[in-house]
Amino acid sequence: MIPSDHFVRFYNEIFKYLDEHGGLEEYFLAISEQQEHHCLERFKNQGLQGVYEYYLKIRFEENCGLELELQDGCLHMFMQACPSLAKAIDNDAGLCRRYCEHCPGWTFPVYSKAGLYIIKDLMEHDLPQCQSWLFDDVQKAECKLAELQEKHPGIRFKHNF
Repeated sequence: MIPSDHFVRFYNEIFKYLDEHGGLEEYFLAISEQQEHHCLERFKNQGLQGVYEYYLKIRFEENCGLELELQDGCLHMFMQACPSLAKAIDNDAGLCRRYCEHCPGWTFPVYSKAGLYIIKDLMEHDLPQCQSWLFDDVQKAECKLAELQEKHPGIRFKHNF
């Protein structure tokens, strides 16, 4: 088994190679298909509550600075200290410029199949922080996206709707 420090660095190198030679999006989709075995039924059946419980477990397992707030049909997730990106940054081989895209790369397809709508702000790729808003109602997601775009016109928010 590869220790987590090496695993993240290994992933980073794979991402760099695939980004340079093509295939990074396909790789993210392959990860997503594997994650479906762990998450999709829960997310379909339990909706936002299932996602919330999943990330409570992830927060504990990865010992990360993840704030979760579930209210009014929205799960807001603020990763204030991503250990994965922090390990990738602390890498003398250099950081893949698209490293942070692996999270939306696997989660967006799963959320879409579960009938959930996400908005993601990756923030800065060299700062181990990001935030997401997840909804079970597309109209609420569209309203939130419009609000965010009005407040922050220079930011490109990723979303699956």
